[in-house]
Amino acid sequence: MLRSVFSTRISTLTPARAFSTHIQPPKTPVNLGHLSDNAGAVSERTRVGRGPGYGKGKTAGRGHKGQKARSGNGQPVPWFEGGQTPLVRRLPKRGFYNIHGKDYQELNLDRLQHWIQSGRIDASQPITMKQLLDSRCIHKIEDGVKLLSVGAETFTTPVTIEVSRASQKAIEAVEKAGGKIVTRYYNALGLRSVVHPEKFAQLPKLAAPLRKEEIKYYSDPKNRGYLAQEA
Repeated sequence: MLRSVFSTRISTLTPARAFSTHIQPPKTPVNLGHLSDNAGAVSERTRVGRGPGYGKGKTAGRGHKGQKARSGNGQPVPWFEGGQTPLVRRLPKRGFYNIHGKDYQELNLDRLQHWIQSGRIDASQPITMKQLLDSRCIHKIEDGVKLLSVGAETFTTPVTIEVSRASQKAIEAVEKAGGKIVTRYYNALGLRSVVHPEKFAQLPKLAAPLRKEEIKYYSDPKNRGYLAQEA
């Protein structure tokens, strides 16, 4: 009885295998063409708006009009205030954006002195904006570098430095220590060629200032402008 139900037999010849199951061969040949998903595993995509015969034509299951019948996710944008004047339009503006403004990276003399004393900058060589950036004395350069006078009373190292702008007290402190300072104009391309010369097969010619205010600044000996020295 058990042998007919489970199709098993007890092997007395091989003790390691107490059971052996008879595998019934398939009645029909099996190939890759017989493989398929389980019933209901894949459902067809519902195509809407294809005529009344499909069952999802006309309003495509959305009903008539209303916000939920419109295209999109049916929800307004998060900043929608129901149709009233939004907050960004109710409040007035303050200030303005100066299209001619420059974003100079500020560098104080006390930080420059600390970098020199710690050996990160060689004071015996001319200091340019590339040396300042490579030594991480400054971390970015947008439109140039401006030297400021914080720590002027402790600045004692003679240096030759070239920056975009410098305050009068910073100029006095550098020259009092026996150094030399030059302010030079750079446009975006010229500044990039100075900071990253390895990115150019041939270095471009440095552009001259065009705006009156910049020409006046770099032509003034009081600002140690490079145009004043060339003249």
